[in-house]
Amino acid sequence: MTKATSENAVKKILVTGSSGMVGTALCARLEEEGHRVLRLVRSGSSDPGRVVWNPLTGEADAQRLEELDAVVHLAGENIAGGRWTSARKDSIRRSRVEGTKNLCTLLTSLTRKPKALVAASAIGFYGDRGDDILDESAHAGTGFLAETCRAWEEASSSAVTAGIRTVLLRIGVVLAREGGALAKMLFPFKIGMGGRIGTGRQHVSWITAEDLVSAIVHCIDNAELAGPVNAVAPHPVTNLELTRALGKALHRPTIVPLPAFMARILLGEMADELLLSSTRVLSRKLEASGFSFASSRIDEALEKILG
Repeated sequence: MTKATSENAVKKILVTGSSGMVGTALCARLEEEGHRVLRLVRSGSSDPGRVVWNPLTGEADAQRLEELDAVVHLAGENIAGGRWTSARKDSIRRSRVEGTKNLCTLLTSLTRKPKALVAASAIGFYGDRGDDILDESAHAGTGFLAETCRAWEEASSSAVTAGIRTVLLRIGVVLAREGGALAKMLFPFKIGMGGRIGTGRQHVSWITAEDLVSAIVHCIDNAELAGPVNAVAPHPVTNLELTRALGKALHRPTIVPLPAFMARILLGEMADELLLSSTRVLSRKLEASGFSFASSRIDEALEKILG
């Protein structure tokens, strides 16, 4: 990893969602490379590296956000944090749509606007698409996640209109030992109770946390990237292939399936959209821009993560 040089100058970068798994790793990476990182946070702090804001109103000390080179927007309520009641779905949507809209309004009000905005979205944009191969040109799907992602992306339109290069990073299932989907899967698999979900034929488009952080940095630095960019490894897998790879990495059997009806009893609507839906996504724009994945296949990724 290289320090910032005259060719790769020191940047002032604002990050929302900096306390999350990806945000924490991203801030550490940027600071390690010599950049100045500001964290946009919701609670008061005397830390000069933090700026307080209210994502649902957009209130913030705008003066401290002048002279930004780039913004990375990762904030949003955890979609897998609990059963999807009507109130929870509304909270998930508002945290993304209103938060993004208010952030972009704030950024466009600055005297010197940032050159780039890398805003998180998700491959949930595409919905349940079976075996279809999807790249950034594919249309939006249907369902709660697809509708939320479409509105989430549209909320950044004011930044685009203001001339800020805006990357809409459609993120796949993030694999990391310390959090996310993989962390939730580890316990049942470690005790030999893991197995496929439903038929196991649904496609899972994934990316390691390490590669996601690298992809975000790549999007900050690459002036040619704008609009939707899929942040997924080059080789999506089926749920059954993921199950077998995880069992192999842990040296455990994977013979206890979770039937679709049981997943729906346990999780309701969330089961259909997060566990049983099939989204086969390719990272064509990232790869065409010269990005290189550290982990492109699921076996090597899980062996690396689980060590």
